Formats: sequence, C-alpha cells, structure tokens
Amino acid sequence: MRCPPGFLLCSLLLVALHCTEVAAQEVQPDPKMPCANWMGGAPGYPGHNGLPGRDGKDGQDGLKGEKGEKGVQGPKGDQGEMGIPGQDGPRGFPGQPGQKGESVFVYRSAFSVGLTERAPPPNVPIRFSKVFYNEQSHYDTSTGKFLCNLPGTYYFAYHLTVYLMDVKVSLYKKDKAVIFTYDQFQKNNVDQASGSVLLHLSAGDEVWLQVYGEEGKNGVYADNINDSTFMGFLLYPDLDVH
Repeated sequence: MRCPPGFLLCSLLLVALHCTEVAAQEVQPDPKMPCANWMGGAPGYPGHNGLPGRDGKDGQDGLKGEKGEKGVQGPKGDQGEMGIPGQDGPRGFPGQPGQKGESVFVYRSAFSVGLTERAPPPNVPIRFSKVFYNEQSHYDTSTGKFLCNLPGTYYFAYHLTVYLMDVKVSLYKKDKAVIFTYDQFQKNNVDQASGSVLLHLSAGDEVWLQVYGEEGKNGVYADNINDSTFMGFLLYPDLDVH
C-alpha cells in the first residue's frame, strides 16, 4: 500500500520536532553551575570604581570643648612702620601753681666801679671809688679789692684811660698776677688799655687791679670826660656747694 507524499512529509516533520524536544530536555544546562557544559565562558573582569557621590549636608554643631592650655609665647615681631600722627587733643586745664623756689638773689654777685683820681703808686691795689653798681657790696671801695662770697665762675674786665705816661697794669687773684696789659703813651693823645678774663673763685678769694713794675708805668687817668673802669660778675655758681 502506497501512502500519499503529503502524508509522508507531515509525518517526518512531527518526528523531527519530537526528537528536538527530547534532545533539548536532555542537554539543558544548570544555570547555577559556573559553566554550562561546553557553552560556559571565562569569568569577567571587575568593573571600574564609580564616581564619588556628592557631599552630604552639614551636620549640627557639637558641644563646646574645654579651654586648652596656654601656648608658648612666640618670638617678638619686627617693629611696624610709624603711623600717621593723630589729631591734636583738646587743651588741658591749667595746672596747680608750683611751690615757690629759692630766690635767684642768693646767686647774684656783681660790681662796676670807676676811678675818680690818679692811680696810686705801683704794686698796690688801685682804688676805684666811683660806684656804678655794687648792690651786694662784694667790692670794697676802701681797699680796691673784690671779695668772693659765692664760689663759682666769674668774668672780670677793665678799660683804662692812658694819659701823660705809659701804663702797665695787672689783674691779681690771691696775691698772684693773672694777666698783664701794657700801653705806650703817645704825646698829645689819650689812649685806652683794656683786658678781660674768666676766673673760678672759691669763697674768700680776692681780685684787684694794680700798676705793675716801676714808677714810670703809672699813666692810668680819669677826669670828668675820661673814665677808667673795673667790673666783674658771677656767670654761674658752684651749685654743689650751695
């Protein structure tokens, strides 16, 4: 008995499908195994690190900590630049009056005298009896000598009119000539001789002028229009003594 061709083709297809399903059921791989029979591949490499996430929100402030110990003092810094001067402040109130100081008259000593007659003979003090100033009476008109009452530094000067003969005078301190002045008289003329010096005196020291040398050198002169003067005053006292 011969089967039709169509029937035979359909039968073959059904058999093929059945065999395929049976084979598929027999070789189905276990998914839990590292490798599904001959189809399993090699393990993969780890992936790259992901990007950092965004910063989270700030947390709440914690409790205040205890005060720490004082640190070691650091080195002194460099001096800064001078700043701009500030504005003048308001004027202050007047101060209290100070205590009254010692009178300056305690440290005064001065004299200025002139000649009223011809000079005396040589080697004795010239007595200047015309008084211009002698408030402290430290110059004695009777002896022609200045007596130091206040130790210190003094200035002395003399200006003498020269007439009729030559003049040679000296200023003495404690019986010793300190300076000398000489002037040669010119006939029919009136001349001048002068000198000055700074001296330190102690209490009790005496200073005066006198003609020095022989008789022919005594031309010191004075009249109503020509003066011969002698003066001295204290510059500054020895304050460590007073």
